[in-house]
Amino acid sequence: MVSMRALECLVTIVEQGSLTKAAAALHMSQPALSHQIAAIERELGTPVVERLPRGIRPTAAGLAAVAEARIALAAAGRAVMAGRRVAAGSGGRVRIACAETMTAWVLVPVLRSWRRRFPDVELDLKEYTSADRMLDVLHQGGADIIVGPPPTLTDEHIEVLGREEIVVVAPAEHRFSHMRAVPLAELSAEPLVHYNPGNGFGVWVDQFAAQRGVVLPPPTLRTGSPRTAAQLAAAGMGVAVVPFSALTPRPGGTIRSVDPPELREVIVVVAAPHDDLLRRFVGDLKRRGLPDSRVPRLSRLRLLSGTAGAAVMPGDSCPVAANGRRAP
Repeated sequence: MVSMRALECLVTIVEQGSLTKAAAALHMSQPALSHQIAAIERELGTPVVERLPRGIRPTAAGLAAVAEARIALAAAGRAVMAGRRVAAGSGGRVRIACAETMTAWVLVPVLRSWRRRFPDVELDLKEYTSADRMLDVLHQGGADIIVGPPPTLTDEHIEVLGREEIVVVAPAEHRFSHMRAVPLAELSAEPLVHYNPGNGFGVWVDQFAAQRGVVLPPPTLRTGSPRTAAQLAAAGMGVAVVPFSALTPRPGGTIRSVDPPELREVIVVVAAPHDDLLRRFVGDLKRRGLPDSRVPRLSRLRLLSGTAGAAVMPGDSCPVAANGRRAP
């Protein structure tokens, strides 16, 4: 394979019309220059220049090689510049796989900031309803980072952004509005808005109920999105278990904690943790942290008044997990 240096030597010789001038322009000796040209001629199996008393003349093969060499050298230059732009944070591409409930909740402020600060960085976002599916996409090279709940198992590099609460959503005048928190067993007698088979959060809810010894009722309807489930429950279609991130936009019904409270981590999984561009993006996510992510305790006055809505309180950040580990 001919080296880029050899191609640069060939182009310079043809442009200068002299071995002496080409060697001076390239800051190398004539023997070293001749060695590079000889390497090209061995690769092609034919001379690329003719040595004349007053300089050199390219052969037909040499002229053909020079035309393509100029293209290759220009491409190499662009590759170097692209790498430098990425290293400086002024160019490149970040491919993000995000849990669909967390795009507006976590990502939008950072994406908006990057669009303003780094307009030449391409941001590619795809949304999913399964953390394990997002991990598959990462392993297949289709994403650079994951933002969402922990997958079942990963040895990749993990950064923890914080924890969000799992909540129950019901209609505004539902009996749950008079409770401080809702024991999971109370859902057994309620019409349930549940999730399509294969939905990652739906699988989590089934496992969560089983671990607490609760038999969930047959769903009154199913959906593929926790955000939709929250809106349907608030509209009177039943009750739903959703992550706090699904409350964007905020539904108008009753929102209560599970009793006892349940929190789950929100993480970033990074395919190449030493990539400067990815580190900068993840660093911005960590600095911003999670927005409101828990339902506060309701005062007795509000409980007696039957107020269904619940204000929110800031989420609690968790320490960074610097190494990959088994996700809970």
